[in-house]
Amino acid sequence: MFDLSLLFNLANVYVLPFWLLMVILPKWGITEKVMSSYLPFVPLAGLYIYLFSGSLDPESVAAFSNPTLPILAQLFSQEPVMLTGWVHFIVLDLFTGRYIYLDGQTKGIWTIHSLILCLLAGPIGLLSHILTSWIQLKFFKAEEVKVSAT
Repeated sequence: MFDLSLLFNLANVYVLPFWLLMVILPKWGITEKVMSSYLPFVPLAGLYIYLFSGSLDPESVAAFSNPTLPILAQLFSQEPVMLTGWVHFIVLDLFTGRYIYLDGQTKGIWTIHSLILCLLAGPIGLLSHILTSWIQLKFFKAEEVKVSAT
């Protein structure tokens, strides 16, 4: 098994360029091409599968099949399980950020704040985007939204 601290650091560093592209260069052709693809998720999904399969044993499978809060707390106190959970978080946060980015590009919705919130706390960023979309589309005409997003 690989060094878990190294895998943790690599996973964290791996996602940063995608977040930076979406936040800093959202209209750049390379950003649009990269974020329209599912390829950024392949290495993370592979790492997740590797960690997931390596952190399961008969005891943990039984615990996950009928979880309670104390049992989950005990399981996630183990570094391999926690790292698996962390990779799960960053994959889904990036996927949610990609959704926010693509939806914003398509509808002309301002997304920078929602993307930053999503990087830090995925569901809060998603909620921010939902509210921003609703406000922007409710109170501004579609033409005004498209012009202001460029």
